Amino acid sequence: MNTLTRFTGAALVASCVALSAQADDSFSSQVDAKGNIGLPDDFRATMSHLGSWFVPAGDASGFHDVYLDSDAVTAFRKTGKFPDGAVMVKELRHPKVGNYTTGAGVSHAGDIKQTFVMVKDSTNRFAGKNPAWGDGWGWALFKPDSGGKSVVTDYKIDCLGCHLPAKSKDYIYTEAYPTLGAK
Repeated sequence: MNTLTRFTGAALVASCVALSAQADDSFSSQVDAKGNIGLPDDFRATMSHLGSWFVPAGDASGFHDVYLDSDAVTAFRKTGKFPDGAVMVKELRHPKVGNYTTGAGVSHAGDIKQTFVMVKDSTNRFAGKNPAWGDGWGWALFKPDSGGKSVVTDYKIDCLGCHLPAKSKDYIYTEAYPTLGAK
């Protein structure tokens, strides 16, 4: 084997390793190498608002505003699927009621109750390695007092129960998100 062949082979291996590392790094800026999910900074200003829910009673009561990164909205509109690495945020806020010129007893969003983050993982890269990952998603829950760390210990216990009825829609209740529909 001559020097040129060895050099070319070494360059090819180095290029493949670099591309592999680049692909892993580009999966999601919200996920570290161990699969820990972070809460996106300033997501209300940088992500697309998909839609809102109002839950009148129970543990999940309050206003639920849901956001998705804009590139993922574009991809979903084209394919009907969430692309790998898509980041979805659901912010749950306590309801507040007040009297306004629009009427008495008007409800609006108050303080943050908790924030959920899901990251699409179409290759299940963290399944079996991190208990917050499986069924095609990474699952995270941030509470105001959790110090910026997810409190999910096992997505099957902490998250899946609420999402199981939407399994046929990739575990997402898409009917409340007009932004995902046609323009």
